[in-house]
Amino acid sequence: MSEQYGFILKAKTRPEMSEAFEALFRAYVEPSREEPGCVEYHMLRDQQDPSLFVFYEIWASKAALDVHSALPHMAAFFEKRMDYLERDFDIQLIDMLSPSSASR
Repeated sequence: MSEQYGFILKAKTRPEMSEAFEALFRAYVEPSREEPGCVEYHMLRDQQDPSLFVFYEIWASKAALDVHSALPHMAAFFEKRMDYLERDFDIQLIDMLSPSSASR
C-alpha cells in the first residue's frame, strides 16, 4: 500500500503576472480535485502579498501526483513557469495527520 504524498507549494509570482497566474490556476482547481488520486487540493492567496500563492495538496501517492504533473496543461505550465514566477517554487513536504475534509 502506498502512502499519501502531501506538500505545501509557494508560488511567488511577478507582480505584473499575479492576475494571469490566478486566472490560469483557478481553472485547474476543480479538474485537479476530480482526478482519481487527489485527496486535497487548495489554492490560496496571501492577504498581505497578493503576488504570493500557496497550494496545499495531498495525493493518494507520489505516483498519483506524477500522473497529475504529466498532464499536458501541467507539463506545459511547468516549462514556462518562470514567465509567471519571480523565483522558482518553494515546496515543503508534509504529512496529513487528520482525515480529509473533502468528503464532508
